[in-house]
Amino acid sequence: MTLKENISNDKIINQVAAIELQNVVHTYGKQQANSKSLHFSQWKVEIGQQVFLYGDSGSGKSTLLNLLSGILAPQQGSIKLFGTEMSDLSNSGRDRFRAENIGVVFQQFNLIPYLSVAKNIELAVYFAKSSKQQLVESLQQLMAALKLPSSILHTPVSSLSVGQQQRVAIMRAFINAPKLLLIDEPTSALDNSAKHGFMTLLLEMCQAHNTTMIFVSHDTGLEPFFSLRTPITSFCNGISDEVVG
Repeated sequence: MTLKENISNDKIINQVAAIELQNVVHTYGKQQANSKSLHFSQWKVEIGQQVFLYGDSGSGKSTLLNLLSGILAPQQGSIKLFGTEMSDLSNSGRDRFRAENIGVVFQQFNLIPYLSVAKNIELAVYFAKSSKQQLVESLQQLMAALKLPSSILHTPVSSLSVGQQQRVAIMRAFINAPKLLLIDEPTSALDNSAKHGFMTLLLEMCQAHNTTMIFVSHDTGLEPFFSLRTPITSFCNGISDEVVG
């Protein structure tokens, strides 16, 4: 490969966005005349940007995160993450892509209650093929920032408080240093001190790894942490009162 070709390829790579939505439609329930739908017109997020996404309850924020993570598939339109068209992937392909590229913290933590904290975290490492050394180093950093005692590592998740479970879900999302973080109301069960520590660590990790982040929260006190603030209504319409987000 010549130097000119290499420079050209670098430019192409740099032009790829982290997120590109084009005329995405998601319909709730069966597609009938009275079905309720969301329409996301166009939205683009560049690699390395951290976005505070806000909107009223029921505006489709959680639905959008589910679409971006591949948990939901749109009926129409295009969703590209880092240049990959998600609709081109099989179900297993989307699962693999999510494990290797996306960290997710949803309001429902999706932790396995009968497994220990350590085992829940190890599952995320296993699916993404990260090393044991990476796991140990990341756990130490995350537990200190979120003020979690090391004694809970071998405690079943079901024995933890809601706030502790939420912090474990946050750790699991971070553990593989993902390219994209999708975060939905992650600090609601944290006190102010732990919340500040979490936000500081979150932004430090994003900046260190050039991680793209979509952060959804009703806590307007967190807005100053972000230079980019986007209302979901700027690119989403066709929302009904029955939509939960």
